[in-house]
Amino acid sequence: MKKARIALVIGIFCISIFPILVKLNLTPGVISAFYRMLFSLLLLLPYVLISKQFKLPSLKAGLLAVLCGVVFGSDVAVWNIAIQESTATQASLLTNLSPVWVGVLALFFLKDKPKINFWIGTMIAIVGMILLVGFTVFKNLDFDLGFSFGILSGVLYSFYMLISKEVLKTMNVISFMTITLFSSSIYLGGVSYALNEPFSGFSNTAWFVLFIQAAVCQLAAWLLISFATQHMRATRVSVSLLGQGILASVLAWLFIDEAISLQMVFGGFVLLFGIRITFYEKPIFSAFRNRKSSLKKPTLKGA
Repeated sequence: MKKARIALVIGIFCISIFPILVKLNLTPGVISAFYRMLFSLLLLLPYVLISKQFKLPSLKAGLLAVLCGVVFGSDVAVWNIAIQESTATQASLLTNLSPVWVGVLALFFLKDKPKINFWIGTMIAIVGMILLVGFTVFKNLDFDLGFSFGILSGVLYSFYMLISKEVLKTMNVISFMTITLFSSSIYLGGVSYALNEPFSGFSNTAWFVLFIQAAVCQLAAWLLISFATQHMRATRVSVSLLGQGILASVLAWLFIDEAISLQMVFGGFVLLFGIRITFYEKPIFSAFRNRKSSLKKPTLKGA
């Protein structure tokens, strides 16, 4: 268990540095996502060939894995743009709304419907989001590209989580990662070409940052988190991952002088607290009533 916790902490830190690297604006957002996937694939392939863990999936599972790659690639590209157009803090916290969108999608597409705690947590998270971006944005309906893409990133990631959960029932992790990285690389390469984004001509620093995004923020992070998930409760891992938004905010403040107001800090904590409630299994109101009734029970003298 101790090794799993250490792996989780390191994995969260690996993810948290990603918004800082993107915010350096050394490469366009979509091409940055392309090289993150491509370099990750190139780093993974030698292990796949040596270990021989790749298993050819069924046609249905293979197509769903390809779809996961397209959706995840879209999520990373959209998140990159959200970071570059706003702040690392806002983009990281808004994309952390993905558990809320998972619950909303589950309401329509899954048999296991969200419980009352989910809706309570969702309302609190929305309040936190309003505090985070400011009341005037919602009052004037001034939703800029950074805010819109931050929300869209969370929605796309929720689709990815729902689809990947179904695919991984019949496919091992290495096979799944190989297919998704391959399909996302092809997809993002095509999108980058269509948008006329440059594939070369970057500085040495930019190439180094692109490699770090792939090796640390993609491969290392998700391998460590997968290891932690195998040895810890999934709910604990999910809740712990919410700390990524706060850690990214602190790193942005320390290393790229990103301004953080007290209202943003408070809004971020309210947002994460609301999401935390969605993971709480026991009904909040019933637990409160049980606690209240137990306090009212008379105690017997002399007992």
